[in-house]
Amino acid sequence: MKIFTRKNALVGHLVLTSRKRAVKKRVRRRRNGLKVAAYIGLGLVSAGILAAVLAVAVKRRSLEAAGIDVPPGDELEIVGEYVTAPEPAPAA
Repeated sequence: MKIFTRKNALVGHLVLTSRKRAVKKRVRRRRNGLKVAAYIGLGLVSAGILAAVLAVAVKRRSLEAAGIDVPPGDELEIVGEYVTAPEPAPAA
């Protein structure tokens, strides 16, 4: 009795190809998960930028409505870690 027949070869080939597909699906799922996480992060960053732009626009509009003139270069200074130290006195 022969062990290696065409039928057994075909069954072996089908089993191997199905296992390869299963492994590729697992890898593809991980990549898709990373893509989803990257897109969510990108969406959060862009939503934060949009919120900051809207806050500046609302503040500028409220200042203009109050009658306070806001020059284009002097508007809404950043306060916090970007505050600069006063300039040193010139040496005499």
